[in-house]
Amino acid sequence: MNKRVLLAKRPEGLPDESTWKLEERPLPVIEEGEALIKTEYISIDPAMRGWVKDAKSYLPPVQVGDVMRAASVGKVIESKNSNIKAGDYYAGLSGVHQYVATDGKSWVQVDPDRAPLPKYLSVLGLTGRTAYFGLLDIGQPKEGETVLVSGAAGAVGSTVGQIAKIKGCHVVGIAGGKQKCDYIVNELGFDGAIDYKKDDIKARLKVLCPNGIDVYFDNVGGEILDIVLTQINRKARIVICGAISQYNSKKFKGPSNYYSLLTNRARMEGFVVIDYAKDYQTAYMQMGQWLMEGKLKSKEFIVEGIENFNDTFLRLFSGEKLGKLILKVA
Repeated sequence: MNKRVLLAKRPEGLPDESTWKLEERPLPVIEEGEALIKTEYISIDPAMRGWVKDAKSYLPPVQVGDVMRAASVGKVIESKNSNIKAGDYYAGLSGVHQYVATDGKSWVQVDPDRAPLPKYLSVLGLTGRTAYFGLLDIGQPKEGETVLVSGAAGAVGSTVGQIAKIKGCHVVGIAGGKQKCDYIVNELGFDGAIDYKKDDIKARLKVLCPNGIDVYFDNVGGEILDIVLTQINRKARIVICGAISQYNSKKFKGPSNYYSLLTNRARMEGFVVIDYAKDYQTAYMQMGQWLMEGKLKSKEFIVEGIENFNDTFLRLFSGEKLGKLILKVA
């Protein structure tokens, strides 16, 4: 049987168990040109909260009754596609289910001998590419500049900070709690950390970013973005990657200090990683090289059991995880 998680209803505010339905169906029967993949790991991402809203976005919303969309990695157990071999491993954007039939389009083959499978959903997957393209293409950091990252202990934020250090920047991260702040400084090499749960953010920014902020990589939005705008330099670049502090709100809170963009001739720009699909291989090769050289680290927080999808998903908003959040299916 094939266990899968469906969207049962659109959530208002924070999702709960009633948002989803765990269903069992017979295994998919593959047709000519298809392969059957057994899912081993599923990526749990903040973007998933946006995918269940009935609103215009960069991807169509998941429809009520459909399998919840998610990136995953798994093993081919049967194939009627001459380009896909049983026993090989693939990663792609599919859904929260144990088995999936696919023609292989939009899936990429991965090598578990080169890196553990969860890495292909974190630093070697869309998460790593999000950090790579968001910082380097939108943020355009220059050696000696100050880069500030929110959600700095998360999957994307932790990678952004490390890439900025590789590029010779002064890097400060904003995270929640002493453990996460210690992690980004002591293990990842950030130059400083701000604990948003207890610190005076504005005061700490003045101490840790004495020369102002040249690049701000924003994963949280809300009040923190508003504070940061008061500290940016002339020609600063604000990279809008996410706004997790706002995802469960009925009405988004926009920045009231946006006038700082005008006075500082600064730029605020959003992006979606799928726009860089043609350049994925470039990012994959570079990130892999940095990993091999020990310049880049990644941590995966893995929860087991597809039946634990809701509880795992809620860790995105409670902060009860460190690094990339992944659901192990088996």
